[in-house]
Amino acid sequence: MGTIVREEDKEEILCDLLQPNEKFLAVKGGKGGRGNASFASSTHQAPRRCEEGEDEKEKNFILELKLIADVGIIGFPNVGKSTLISKISAARPVIADYPFTTLVPNLGVVDVDEFKSFVIADIPGLIEGAHVGHGLGIKFLKHVERTKILVHLVDVSLYSEREPVEDFYTVMKELEAFSSQIAARCQILTANKIDLLGEKQERLNEVKKLAQKKGLPFFAISALKEKGLQELVYAISETLYLLEEKKD
Repeated sequence: MGTIVREEDKEEILCDLLQPNEKFLAVKGGKGGRGNASFASSTHQAPRRCEEGEDEKEKNFILELKLIADVGIIGFPNVGKSTLISKISAARPVIADYPFTTLVPNLGVVDVDEFKSFVIADIPGLIEGAHVGHGLGIKFLKHVERTKILVHLVDVSLYSEREPVEDFYTVMKELEAFSSQIAARCQILTANKIDLLGEKQERLNEVKKLAQKKGLPFFAISALKEKGLQELVYAISETLYLLEEKKD
């Protein structure tokens, strides 16, 4: 995790602690005065003299802990974020079929091959109004600030009571309201639960068209059945590599 330090009621970031054992002096303490023992001598062994210390400075600070992950999985509750991270990494989040099962972000390390790996996090709590605190609110939106790629997961199963295309736009609206920079970050649109489509492919086709319209890479997977996961992992790894190449 990284830690951001800022003064209470101020937006300016004083320090961003990213490295182990990194230090930052927020406020310098006052210098202590000398007590009567400091003035003792062989001829004056019990002096009644002391020295006052310097006044200390006092401020209130906010410390914000933020996950450090290369990839963030975003999407509505119950689209399969936790299942996905459990299948492609060693993370073992709590998984259940009710909203807000995930109460804390989960981190996992994905091993692509012998030499490549990346850190992925599922970001819970994104519903309409998240940027003003609805659902689990901005408490978790802040964690996507450090990610390089967003895997936008939507549920295309026939048993979902939600519309995947509508959910995509709702989540994007929340990201934009929170931070236009995050909303513009590299995304991979991923349709999950294709094992529950049967012969009715309309919902999947709608998401495909959406990806084409937005110019986003698109993958169709079943996290539960582990279908299409290898292709998605390779695409994420390749995208991260290209982003690093652009940096250099």
